[in-house]
Amino acid sequence: MVGRRRSDGGDDEADVTPEPASSDQGAALLELYDRALPEVYGYLLPRCGSRTTAEDVTSETFLAAVDAVQRGTVPHMSVPWLIGVARHKLVDHWRRTAREDRRVLRLASEPARDVDDPWDGEVDAAVARDVLASLGPHHRAALTLRYLDGLSVPEVAHHLDRTVHATEALLIRAKAAFRRALPEGGTDRG
Repeated sequence: MVGRRRSDGGDDEADVTPEPASSDQGAALLELYDRALPEVYGYLLPRCGSRTTAEDVTSETFLAAVDAVQRGTVPHMSVPWLIGVARHKLVDHWRRTAREDRRVLRLASEPARDVDDPWDGEVDAAVARDVLASLGPHHRAALTLRYLDGLSVPEVAHHLDRTVHATEALLIRAKAAFRRALPEGGTDRG
């Protein structure tokens, strides 16, 4: 805890009331951002397992910091405070990933629906499983729900708690990631 200087010049260690949002705090956060970014990212990278996830969680951390400043709920802006925010955002990420994995497992246990989708031909099942396993959980979940379980885009959106448009964009990115990760000769059509 960091105390504040009282108006009479003394320190008040018990006073940890959040400071109201001000332009000074906004400027202080921008200054802190420059110093803290490498430390926050460095904290997250080994814990996330991928650069993309670490970048996403780092972004979420600083967005949460901006939100806290705007609400006036920041006791003391510092790198350790931001690391604490990052820790909470990482836990949130793990929870989201676990929820997505549970949804995929639950839906994978349901019988698949027969749907015609002309998505670039057929892929060897073993290769497809390996490629899916190498993708991020959000891509894996979207592709599994759409192409293995045969759900419509609105149904996938519902299961992933996304809008239909966000799900369509996610599926486009997921298919591109799948194609990039697919080894040469992985499709039956060559």
